[in-house]
Amino acid sequence: MDIMLFHSVYGLRPAVEAAAERLREAGHRVWTPDLFDGRTAATTEEGMALQDAIGKDELLRRAVLAAAPYSDRGLVYAGFSLGASVAQTLALGDEKARGLLLLHGTSDLAPNASADDLPVQLHIAEPDPFETDDWLSAWYLQMRKAGADVEIYRYAGAGHLYTDPDLPDYDAEAAERTWAIGLAFLESL
Repeated sequence: MDIMLFHSVYGLRPAVEAAAERLREAGHRVWTPDLFDGRTAATTEEGMALQDAIGKDELLRRAVLAAAPYSDRGLVYAGFSLGASVAQTLALGDEKARGLLLLHGTSDLAPNASADDLPVQLHIAEPDPFETDDWLSAWYLQMRKAGADVEIYRYAGAGHLYTDPDLPDYDAEAAERTWAIGLAFLESL
């Protein structure tokens, strides 16, 4: 499987490369574009400032340029938090997308979005300060209306970016469960 894996608001850090390596060891080809041009953040606030300085349109342009050489292969789009938002946007715009693996985040959907049976798996903390229950319910209904085949996995007590061992949110048990379920999802595509 060919996977385009997008980083969080912290930038392309070792945890993203470690996740990509885990996916490669499972037999997948993985690309990890650096949407922040080598910059990383030590805090969420720094990362949000980087994101704002670059701008949403430019981040999406960079993501599209990174994915374009491989999109004819039928990519699985994946991402962490901000990267999940980017992955979702690209997957819904790519008629050849094979799947969407969202870790720690979602994004708005256009009213006319179409997913045509796109397999989607979301892994999210419960509760998550960035993905409230009301938001997730509305997101799920919109994704289903768009035609996506959606699975949601919630991890009670985990922090927002619980798969990143370098952050305070890290939850080893939830992270391992996420990777086991996520890898099985990828194998099913």
